[in-house]
Amino acid sequence: MIDHFGINCSDLAASAAFYDKVLGVLGFERILDFEVAIGYGTPGKPDFWIGTQPDGSGPSSQPNREVHIAFAATSADAVRAFFDAAVSLDAEVLHEPRHWPEYHDHYFGAFVRDPDGNNVEAVCHTVAPG
Repeated sequence: MIDHFGINCSDLAASAAFYDKVLGVLGFERILDFEVAIGYGTPGKPDFWIGTQPDGSGPSSQPNREVHIAFAATSADAVRAFFDAAVSLDAEVLHEPRHWPEYHDHYFGAFVRDPDGNNVEAVCHTVAPG
């Protein structure tokens, strides 16, 4: 449904270091790298972009607001690797890796905050409870 999306970052270098690591463990990589924006995904298609925060002038002068981003993980181990990578970068822990039966029986996810305070999740939809 979504082709690609992007978020603004107050410190592009800090956000790049965060996303390089946490997306790397999920099998995604930096595909395009411009001075003001970086695209991540799989070879040939950047699906997620980070870019510099607007400078405060013009119509894009709204402050950055928290967004929720859920990245697909292939397994519970990948969710845990994402979480461990984020924690190693001192990310704020929102929810440690676990099953979320309130979403559905096989939902396994972990939630952290990125350097700009966004709620970032890794989720696998095929992990049986237990």
